[in-house]
Amino acid sequence: MNNTKTRRNIFIFIIIVIIGGWIGVIIDKYLPEQQSENTLGMGLWLIIPLLTVIILRTFFGDGWKDAGLRLNFKNNIIWYIVSLIIFPLVTGIVLIIGKLLDWIDFSNFDTSAFANIFISLLIINIIKNIFEESVWRGYLTSKIIKFKINDISIYLIVGLVWSVWHLPYYLVFLSESTIVAVLPVDRILFFMVALLNMMIWTIMFVEIYRLTNTIWPVVLLHAVEDSLINPLVIDGHIKIIGSTEMFISPICGLIAAALYLSIGLWLRKRRREIEINSNTLHF
Repeated sequence: MNNTKTRRNIFIFIIIVIIGGWIGVIIDKYLPEQQSENTLGMGLWLIIPLLTVIILRTFFGDGWKDAGLRLNFKNNIIWYIVSLIIFPLVTGIVLIIGKLLDWIDFSNFDTSAFANIFISLLIINIIKNIFEESVWRGYLTSKIIKFKINDISIYLIVGLVWSVWHLPYYLVFLSESTIVAVLPVDRILFFMVALLNMMIWTIMFVEIYRLTNTIWPVVLLHAVEDSLINPLVIDGHIKIIGSTEMFISPICGLIAAALYLSIGLWLRKRRREIEINSNTLHF
C-alpha cells in the first residue's frame, strides 16, 4: 500500500474517531433516561474507532499484515513481563511515598478484597483492551511508524489523537462523582491533566509495541492499569489526604507521571540499542 493511500486512510480514521464521540453525545441528549457511564452514546464512542479500523483494513486497502496480532513470544518474553509490572511497580512506589509523607490513608485498604477485585477486573479489561489496542497501537501507531518520522512526532500524533478521542468522555460521559473521586477540579482542568498523563503513557505504550511488534504486551499493560489504579482510588480503597492529589495520586499525580516518563524514555533507549545492534549484525 503506497504512502498516499496510507495518509488518506489515517486522515479518514482521525476525522471519524474525533467526530464519532460527539455524535454519541448528541444521541444521548435525545435519550435522557439512561444510566450514567452506560449510555448508547458512550457505547458508540467506544466502538466507532474499532469499526473504522475494520472497515479501513478490509475495504480501503490497509490489509491485516501490520495489525500486530501475532504473539511474537520469541525474544519478547521479557517485555511481556515488563508490561505486567510497570503499573504495579510505579503504584507501589507512589503508595510508599504517600505513606511516608502522610498523604495517603490506608485505613480502608483490605489486601484480600482488593486482590479479588483486581483479578476479576483484569480478565474483563484484557478483553476490552484487545479491541482498544487493536486501534491505537495495532492501527494508528503501526501506520504512523511507516513514515519514518522522528519519535517525538510519533508520540505527539498518537498521543494527541488518543487524547482528543477521550474529550467527549471527560467532558460529558464521565460522571461528576468519578471526577471528584480522582481529582476535585472542573471538567476542563480534569481533561488537561488527563491529556498530560495520556501523552506520557503514550511513550510507554508505543515503545512496548515497537519493541515487540505486537499488541499483546500492550494489551496486558493497559489492562493492568485499568484494573489496578482506577479501582484503588475511585472505589475508595485508599484515601488521599488534603489537596495532594495532583502530586501523589496513582492515577494522575505528578510523581507517578515522572516515573512513567522515565520508564518510557528507558524503553525508547533499549529499543534504539536493539535496533543499532541488529543493524550492526546485518551489516
